[in-house]
Amino acid sequence: MLAELVALTLLIALVAYAVTGGADFGGGVWDLFASGPRKAEQRALIERALAPIWEANHVWLILIVVVLFVALPHAYAVISTALHIPLVLLLIGIVLRGAAFVFRSYDPEPGKGAARWRLVFAIASLLTPIFLGVVMGALLTGSLRVDAELRSTVGFIDAWLDPFPFLVGLFVVTLFAFLAAVYLAVEAEDDPPLQRDFRKRALGSGIGAGLLSIAVLWLASHQAPRVYAGIQQELPGVLVQIAVALFGLGALFMLLRERYRAARRFAVVQVALVVIGLGLAQWPYVIAPDMTFEAALAPAGIVVPMLIALAVATPILLVALVYLYRVFKTRPR
Repeated sequence: MLAELVALTLLIALVAYAVTGGADFGGGVWDLFASGPRKAEQRALIERALAPIWEANHVWLILIVVVLFVALPHAYAVISTALHIPLVLLLIGIVLRGAAFVFRSYDPEPGKGAARWRLVFAIASLLTPIFLGVVMGALLTGSLRVDAELRSTVGFIDAWLDPFPFLVGLFVVTLFAFLAAVYLAVEAEDDPPLQRDFRKRALGSGIGAGLLSIAVLWLASHQAPRVYAGIQQELPGVLVQIAVALFGLGALFMLLRERYRAARRFAVVQVALVVIGLGLAQWPYVIAPDMTFEAALAPAGIVVPMLIALAVATPILLVALVYLYRVFKTRPR
């Protein structure tokens, strides 16, 4: 039961990070690819949308790391060793992205200096979710191997330097870009031309994410056969996959109809279902095929207090986040 609760906690936190922090990364991607006669307005909208809330969204990533470290210490050790390089690059990207986002607003050289920091922010926003996807893809392939003492038996590059993890990374950044474009189309509802700019980006990236998902499934049949079987052959995986397709098509249809708030709801559910589907395909392993959640679990005397603390603190966190969003995202009456 404890293993299931820990796995569920990690899955919920990962879903929350994808639909909030993922959109922040996607906003940075569109900052990099801002173009056309409204390029300055596009970047101003992205900055206005991200500025009040982007730091708060990383609380879910912190929660994932803490739960792994406390409840699954052997898995944490293996993942942080075998995937050390992409994890470090991921963290460097998060730090550079956050620092550049602030520095570009307070640089003593408002023109030249701000442009440099804007470029750092945008490139970091592109590369960071790619490495997040690389980490996820490496876990899905089963290339991380563990010995009888639950120690990593692979080197620093063996587990992730393959086509499949990088294809997953490309899919993740495209999916985040789609989610961000939908969010930004809603943010731009007072500026129809700007809203149409992000509508086009949402449609393009949504179609791109759909094509990449097909490529990921095809390559998974060769490099991640266990996960592929879980998605394609087991009933929960099949149902989730059908739901992902339906909600993705629903989001695109709502964009075509210019019903942006409905499109946002469809897109959020689609992204959440993608994460849930991958989690179901991975279960019951935290590191397949050698380490299950049950085998990696810390003693109950450590896990139970952690879960109690989360049960007490999470409602407080959610209330604070809801209040934050209401303060900065509710339109003045």
